[in-house]
Amino acid sequence: MARAENKVEAGGTAHMVAAMSKAFREQHQLTQEELGRQIGYTASAISAMETCAQPASDKMLVKLEEVIGGGFGLFETARKYVLLDKYPPQFKNFALMEAQAVTLSSYQTYVVDGLFQTEEYARALIGGGFPKLPDDKVAELVEARMARKALFERDPTAMVELILDEASLRRPFASWEIHRRQLRSLAEDAERDNVSFQVMPLERGLRGGHAGARGDMILVETKEHHHVVYMEIEDESILVSDAKKASQLAHRYAKIRSQALGPDDSLSLIQKLAGEEQR
Repeated sequence: MARAENKVEAGGTAHMVAAMSKAFREQHQLTQEELGRQIGYTASAISAMETCAQPASDKMLVKLEEVIGGGFGLFETARKYVLLDKYPPQFKNFALMEAQAVTLSSYQTYVVDGLFQTEEYARALIGGGFPKLPDDKVAELVEARMARKALFERDPTAMVELILDEASLRRPFASWEIHRRQLRSLAEDAERDNVSFQVMPLERGLRGGHAGARGDMILVETKEHHHVVYMEIEDESILVSDAKKASQLAHRYAKIRSQALGPDDSLSLIQKLAGEEQR
């Protein structure tokens, strides 16, 4: 259900899309009901979009481009920026950088990295947080998270390295079946040509600890070949661009990698946990 507070929270892109859609609709002499019928939405959904009570979804933007876009590509161009508006504030500065990265190297301790999450795992994770979010906000955040997967298919492709603490592979959200499907999806992603996957085993802690004990981090090589590090805790983010500090964190990440299981053993472990041991 559309929320009144969305009208206040909606970003500039949502307002631009709303105004543009209304102008193009009126230019085509269509009522909200007629436009809705042509693109598969109700009149109330069109009204909510035009008032920013419920900003346009990615799917709606695609249909608006087809029906009233006029070949200008404006709704298509808006898709990237509408999705960006849907990211949490602490993630927005990093989102475009991630989408354009040459390499991404991620170490995650508590949950599966967002780039690798299935839709149902992401929904359970986002919807189960505190304070609870309204259903429409959860849907927006899940949609934005799923859009990040375009990185896997981008040309030129990005090289993505993921190291997960074994604890994140054993911790279910919502249900064990959702968790098993997440593990199976992760195993499939681990076999992509542009993905490297490793697991930090629980037993590493019995050998005097490991270099990843201080928490998560994502190392990024930008398209300009600069190196930055992104970290997030309790809805606050840190983007480290200072060369010396980024280098220190990169060295820590290299140590984490050296202490993790190799790719083959890591894949075998995740397949075992998913109940899909190779025979």
